[in-house]
Amino acid sequence: MAHKISRRKSPRRGSLQYWPRKRSKKPYPVVRNWQGEGLLGFAGYKAGMTHILAIDNKKTSPTKGEKISMPVTIIEVPPLKIAGIRFYKKEKVLGEVWDNKLPKNIERKVQKAPKKKKDKKHPKKQVKTPKKLEDFTEYSHIRLIILTQPTFKKTPEIFEMGYEGTEFKELLGKELKIEEVFKPGEVVDVISISKGKGFQGVIKKFGAKLLSHKSEKKRRKAGSIGPWHPAKVSFRSLMPGRIGFHQRTEFNKWILKIGTGEEVNPNGGFIRFGNVKADYVMLKGSVPGPRKRLIVMRKSIRPHKFPNVAPEITHISKKTKQGIGA
Repeated sequence: MAHKISRRKSPRRGSLQYWPRKRSKKPYPVVRNWQGEGLLGFAGYKAGMTHILAIDNKKTSPTKGEKISMPVTIIEVPPLKIAGIRFYKKEKVLGEVWDNKLPKNIERKVQKAPKKKKDKKHPKKQVKTPKKLEDFTEYSHIRLIILTQPTFKKTPEIFEMGYEGTEFKELLGKELKIEEVFKPGEVVDVISISKGKGFQGVIKKFGAKLLSHKSEKKRRKAGSIGPWHPAKVSFRSLMPGRIGFHQRTEFNKWILKIGTGEEVNPNGGFIRFGNVKADYVMLKGSVPGPRKRLIVMRKSIRPHKFPNVAPEITHISKKTKQGIGA
């Protein structure tokens, strides 16, 4: 009897659900789906991770009432400024209105008032474009144009945020704080751009197994990229290429605490970020993206069953070990 050869098993990485693997055009995400009422989201910058000790308050948990350790992510959330309002009719942009008081470095990037276009048939006539909020009457929904105010760099990000309501005229030019949108104990969805890892081979990118040490030329390659006929390479074949820097969404992140940065700053600050100077949000678990990456938090579109009350936190770790936040 022939003995069966034991082979190393490795599950295939790289789900075809995300095919084609396009890299993001910008280092901050584009959110297309918003649900809820009022202000539907907020944004901040990822500072780092630490761990806390909290009293478990889940009803069905076997450790209810006991102290448990939780990994948490700290996101710095300085106030956001509503720089403009954009009007949509279904998926078509009708126009936008900008605030009159914008920083100088922003006016270079954005076009506050759209230029008047000339009519080819009647050169003397010009097409009028609305410039005031009252000029927009027929629209299906609106999006707020948000301007961030980071503490560690000069250039802010500009992106859209969802809003459902009729009192949007009073929001133009105002600053938003995290307390106006979210509260401790809520569940939010997190959208951000993952870490970019550059050009990698099939071993790291797809998890292909190493070939035998007697294989020809290389070990860290795909054993076969397809048959002779049909004489073409399928898109399913394992090929090297760039990996990372994708937009990803993680649902149902639990907000454990909202406070000031002095409470969570470790000794010497967060590695590759520094001290949190503004308010912060503490989320349970990890968040995609490196430090200083813009993280968009929106109201959960398919909420999970979490307690509406945040657990009591008894200890926040501020220790550092070899330059890494513990």
